[in-house]
Amino acid sequence: MQPNPRASNLAGSATLALDARAKELIRSGVDVINMACGEPDFDAPAAVQAAAVAAVGGGNVRYTPPAGRPDLRETVARHLSATRSIEVAPEEVVITHSGKHALSHAFLALLEEGDEVLMPLPAWSSYDEEIRFAGGVPLHVGPRADMGPNLEAIEQACTERTRGILLNTPCNPSGYVWHAKELRRLGDLALERDLWILSDEIYGRLVFGDAVHVSPATLSPELRARTLIVDGASKAYAMTGYRIGFLFGPAELVAVVARMQSQLSGSPNAISQEAFLAALSEEPPEVEQMVRAFDERRQVMVEGLRDMGLDTPLPRGAFYAFPSVLPYLDERGAQGFCADLLEEQALAIVPGEVFGMDDHVRLSCALSVENIRRALERLGAFLDARQQVSST
Repeated sequence: MQPNPRASNLAGSATLALDARAKELIRSGVDVINMACGEPDFDAPAAVQAAAVAAVGGGNVRYTPPAGRPDLRETVARHLSATRSIEVAPEEVVITHSGKHALSHAFLALLEEGDEVLMPLPAWSSYDEEIRFAGGVPLHVGPRADMGPNLEAIEQACTERTRGILLNTPCNPSGYVWHAKELRRLGDLALERDLWILSDEIYGRLVFGDAVHVSPATLSPELRARTLIVDGASKAYAMTGYRIGFLFGPAELVAVVARMQSQLSGSPNAISQEAFLAALSEEPPEVEQMVRAFDERRQVMVEGLRDMGLDTPLPRGAFYAFPSVLPYLDERGAQGFCADLLEEQALAIVPGEVFGMDDHVRLSCALSVENIRRALERLGAFLDARQQVSST
């Protein structure tokens, strides 16, 4: 039996593969520090856990409408109205099985064979595969030195086959937060070339210092009409295993996605919907505590990396650092660097090739400050040894 090439050509998740290797070493007794997986190390808020348990105990676990429970769609609409300063109707929201599920359904609903999607780098590894699976073609556009968007290059990359722009702010892996003026210029391009904007805002609650998360949908009624927002519970509420998210967009497109969902997967998990409703009804205090912890950790991380001489932009959002390790790379690139680091120092990080940036690596701040310091010590020892090898 031969599978469809579009399915068989899908690449596996490199981040999950590295995480799996790290866990394999841990099971064998190795003291691995795992900075590879993009998952908060906090528990879901108490109110979320209580709501999930109550849903099971109360028997509230039957099918819901394919687009999600009406009260949850209404709550998400109110949440978007409050956090993005736009009026949102429940009909413009579909509840999905995760943020990733919302992304894949959006691509399937929007793309025809050969349609191009502009994708500023660095970018999460799943974007490419989801676009290709939907029949589209990802167009990579490299960033500025500070990991911000190269808007001139984005404009020049646009062709007659380009149908949309995919952006992620705050960015995984760099932590870059797009400024309003950058989004306005991107919006001008979208209006001029009749492009839609798919805005992955899953890290939108996790911003630090004076950084402000801005959604392109908030900039003008015209941009709102051609913007889709992907968000969910995984990052801001530490609900990764609950697998629940949503897609916001024009009501007619949301209705299409809801019909697709009814045929492809059915209604989202009823327990997770109840838990997400609890998270959104009133922000749990644990969320702000988590943001403060990530803020402290990213500062410790960046200071330590810069002390090693690594060029490391300060992340203003999300929970990663993305330094350049170019001086330490051999012909195997960052993948070989990360493989050696895991085997020699029991430290798991992600190679930049996964995000379209061959000279960088991603380190997650989703672990305690103590373990971040331990990880930095191991990385420093690895770099010292590698420097000695390269200089002989």
